[in-house]
Amino acid sequence: QVQLVESGGGLVQAGGSLQLSCAGSRFTLDHNAVGWFRQAPGQERGPVSCIIWRDGSTYYADSVEGRFPISSDSATNTVYLQMTNLKSEDTGVYTCAVGTQCLGRLVTGQDFWGQGTQVTVSS
Repeated sequence: QVQLVESGGGLVQAGGSLQLSCAGSRFTLDHNAVGWFRQAPGQERGPVSCIIWRDGSTYYADSVEGRFPISSDSATNTVYLQMTNLKSEDTGVYTCAVGTQCLGRLVTGQDFWGQGTQVTVSS
């Protein structure tokens, strides 16, 4: 069983920054990718970014490309989403998931999910 714990959400003004963390208890050889998802108020959850754990390849939704770099730290089994130049439309619950690969910004074969962290951007 893999446990994922997100942290770093909060309330921030437009133009500000937040760093989200997704800490995994352990990853197996089947878990090659970690992805972040966002669920905005009244909308379905959608993929934001994905990273291939072992080679560092990264993928992004157009709406966050250049603003939300994703990175990983294998020593601590942690994936980060550095959110910069935040906009009101970035508001939502951000959740990480571990899976088998990235299909663009979507992590596929999601096995485990975190509990989510709320990001609220005030304009």
